Amino acid sequence: MTSLIFAMVASFLAATGARDQLLVSRLAGVLGGSHGLLAVALASSAATAAIAAWFGAQLSQTMSENASTMFVAIALLLAAFECAWPNREKAPKEPTRSLGAIAIVLFARQLTDASRFLVVAFAVVFASWPLAGLGGALGGGAAVFVGWAMANRLEERLPLRAIRIGLAVVLFILAMITGLSARGIIG
Repeated sequence: MTSLIFAMVASFLAATGARDQLLVSRLAGVLGGSHGLLAVALASSAATAAIAAWFGAQLSQTMSENASTMFVAIALLLAAFECAWPNREKAPKEPTRSLGAIAIVLFARQLTDASRFLVVAFAVVFASWPLAGLGGALGGGAAVFVGWAMANRLEERLPLRAIRIGLAVVLFILAMITGLSARGIIG
């Protein structure tokens, strides 16, 4: 149950202001509140969280405790880097209405985002990878739902860049602490 809660909260926080949430928000603003868009975004979130959790479970079977702790530190570091990376994409002026094309783009973005790095880390650390995947799906799904519901107002109402930088700093500090403890430098 711990992996579900941690993965859900971490995925939601890491997905706030992320490329997938912004894309869903911008598309919802241009295309209107399409329920098909929401369904595609939620399905993509669930699929990528399941893949990330499964991958983490496969890795955990081959790692010692120290190696898995170091892997978690690396996953946290990658998540911090992804959060700090500026998103310079412009809102689509003439976006596609093809749900298939939207699904492919969302899937590719979500598969390598900070939220999924954290789901992999939780699946490595905790014994129950299905719960980590479910938590990641719920957290990531909640984030894209907020983007869909707020549409164009998301970027206007929330200081997304400041949130992403703050999260990157927190993830970086956690990565350093985790890595130093894996090496036995700190207790």
